[in-house]
Amino acid sequence: MARITLGIGSSHAPQLATPPTEWGQRAVADRKNKQLIYKGIQYDFDELLALRGAVFDQELTAEVWAERYARARAAIAKLGETIRESGVDVLVIVSSDHKETFDDEVLSPFVVYWGETVEHVPFTQEALDHFPPGLAIAEVSNVPEVATTRQTDAELALHLIHGIQEEGFDPSASQRLPKGKYDDYGIPHGWGYILQQIQGGEDVLPFVPIFVNTFWHPNPPTARRSYDFGVALGKAIESYPKDIKVGVVASGGLSHFVVDEELDHEFLEALKNKDESVLAGYDADVLRSGTSELRNWIVTAGALAATDLEATVVDYVPAYRSEAGTGAGLGFVSWSAPSGAASASAE
Repeated sequence: MARITLGIGSSHAPQLATPPTEWGQRAVADRKNKQLIYKGIQYDFDELLALRGAVFDQELTAEVWAERYARARAAIAKLGETIRESGVDVLVIVSSDHKETFDDEVLSPFVVYWGETVEHVPFTQEALDHFPPGLAIAEVSNVPEVATTRQTDAELALHLIHGIQEEGFDPSASQRLPKGKYDDYGIPHGWGYILQQIQGGEDVLPFVPIFVNTFWHPNPPTARRSYDFGVALGKAIESYPKDIKVGVVASGGLSHFVVDEELDHEFLEALKNKDESVLAGYDADVLRSGTSELRNWIVTAGALAATDLEATVVDYVPAYRSEAGTGAGLGFVSWSAPSGAASASAE
C-alpha cells in the first residue's frame, strides 16, 4: 500500500523570486488596491496606512530586504533538499488557481487532475508586458525556459478521485486542462513554483495536481470543508495498492497581501500541534485575498493528520514591502517522521 512519508508547505509569493532591491515594485500595485484585507476587514491603502502605519519603516531598508530574501531562498533550498533526500516516488501538490486555468464557466471547490502529462510553458513577452507591477520579474522563475511536458501520475490521480468520493466528497476531475488565460494549456504558477524553484526544474518528480478554489466567489470551501477534504485525500492516498512513498505539498500563503504575523504564527503553531480546531475553524472573512491560500495548507494538514509525521518550521519570514504593512508572510514547513521512528524504520 502507498504511504505518506513526507509533507511540504511553502509560500510562493512574488518576493521569493524578486531581487530584494526590487521588492518595492509590488508596492506600486498595493497603493492602488482597494481590497486589502487585514483581520477579516477590507481597507484601501490609505485606510490601512492610517491603521497600521509608522511602525514599518525599519522593515523597508535595503539591508532588511536583503536579509529576508536570503533567508527565504535558503528555506527554498532546504525544502528542495528535503524532497530529494526523502525518497518519495510522487508528489500530490495542492495549490490554488488564480484564474490562470479555470474561469467563470465552472468554478469547482476541488479539482483533481488525472491526465498522464501536463504542459509547463514559458510566458510570451506579450503576456509578461501585461502583468501587474512587480509580477513579471518574478513569474519567469516559475516556468521553464522552453515548453516542457511534465509527467503526472494518472493512475494515482484516478484512484484519488474514487477514494475521495468514497469518503463523501465529489471532486471535479480534469483529464485535460483548458487553454487558460495564456492560451497554453499549461500548469499554473502555484505548481510551477514547486517544480522550478523548489525542485530546480530538472528531474522533477511525477505529481498529481489538486486545485482548490481558495479565491473566487461564490464557492471557496470553508476551512472545515478544506480540512475534511484533506482527511479524505489522506485516506485515499494510503488506500492506493501500489507500494510507493508519497509526499503531500501545500503551495501558497501565508498572510498576504497584508502581512499578519499574529495570524501566521498562530497557524504555524496549529500545524505543529495538529490542532484541528484551529485549522478548521478559520472564518471565511479571514481567508480572503492572498491569505485565502491557507486553505491549501489546511487540506495538506488534513491529509497528514492520521500519519506520524511532525511539522517543523524551516523558517518564517515576514516580507514587508510598504509603509502600510503590505507584503507576504513567507512560511516554509516540512513534515517528517520523528527521529526515533525514522531510525526504527531504517533498521
